Amino acid sequence: MRWGTAAIVAAAAVGTGAAALLIGRRVSERAVRPGLGGAFAGAGSAGGPGIRVQELAADRVVLTRSVETERPGRYALEWAEGGHAVVGDVLSTGPQSVTRRLLATGAGSLYSGTEVRVTARVHLGDPASALGLDFTPTDVDGELGPMPAWYLPGIRGLWAILVHGPGADRQQALPVLPVLHALRMPVLVVTHRGDEGAPPSPDGLGHFGETEWRDVDAAVRLAQANGAGRIVLYGWSLGATMALHTAARSAWRDSIAGLVLDSPVLDWPATVRREAARAGVPAPLAELGALAAEGRTKVDLAGFARLADGTDLNVPALLLHSPVDAVAPFAAAERLARRRDDLVSLHPVPDGAHAALWNADPDGYGEALRRWLTPLL
Repeated sequence: MRWGTAAIVAAAAVGTGAAALLIGRRVSERAVRPGLGGAFAGAGSAGGPGIRVQELAADRVVLTRSVETERPGRYALEWAEGGHAVVGDVLSTGPQSVTRRLLATGAGSLYSGTEVRVTARVHLGDPASALGLDFTPTDVDGELGPMPAWYLPGIRGLWAILVHGPGADRQQALPVLPVLHALRMPVLVVTHRGDEGAPPSPDGLGHFGETEWRDVDAAVRLAQANGAGRIVLYGWSLGATMALHTAARSAWRDSIAGLVLDSPVLDWPATVRREAARAGVPAPLAELGALAAEGRTKVDLAGFARLADGTDLNVPALLLHSPVDAVAPFAAAERLARRRDDLVSLHPVPDGAHAALWNADPDGYGEALRRWLTPLL
């Protein structure tokens, strides 16, 4: 009844028939096209327009004051033609400016007046070029074809399979690799349908994890074939949702020992509506966009609700989430942790942007991960 009422309200706001369908489809586009990242890329994953370098010194940079430039932690500045630098602690703030410690300068030249984006991509490249860690490029053979992956060796029987979220790529996993390497865990960092170098989804759409989880399942099979005794699935955003799907539905689920869920999307209609609202879409049209996304992808709302409530959860889970996540509501994470307090450990990260929790507190995040994983080894 609620969905029907919302559709009537939205249609009344924009007209009826073909016009309403067209607008709903347009609003849903960013949510259902994996390459766009849109609804799940994360507020704060990239600073908005107008962020400029005001002053620059050897060890600090003064930036336009904004939500992104004020966030605590460690972030990248990126600018035209591949420019990249890393900033750390906020040193001071003024009415129009924020001064941050400048930790590293990489590609490109940074000058006063340069317009920059604030991103979570502190590390760029692959495990060797970014972190000095040995790895082997490999492929996971999925039902649609081969999907590129990184394999990092270890001596433990417990493997980790890392799954990035939409709007990101395997580089999203780079910050946590040193922790897993120190624990001597073998690691697979995987891609999935729609990624660069991987087969596209047959209809060109993302399905909120409902089809993509089978690519994670293929990675589980590869790990088992290469000696994995038990497996931890580790995902960001919708990658975390794929991990939940895999743990519930895989024929190999008995080998899954635990889940690490960073900013999981547990209420995707709310996420689609939030992204539409952030883009300036009126509430009735945002509701219509969520309806259109549901219809276009044929997402199973009942099945999604079972994931969100932990009904099918059978393994321990570390749930990392931010109370100020502008994409995936924190209330949904709290509800899951409350309903399944026998298995779920909720680790709030204050001031973290969606799927950029490591950036907000690198040391605290890494320590929480190490402590949770150690008893499983």
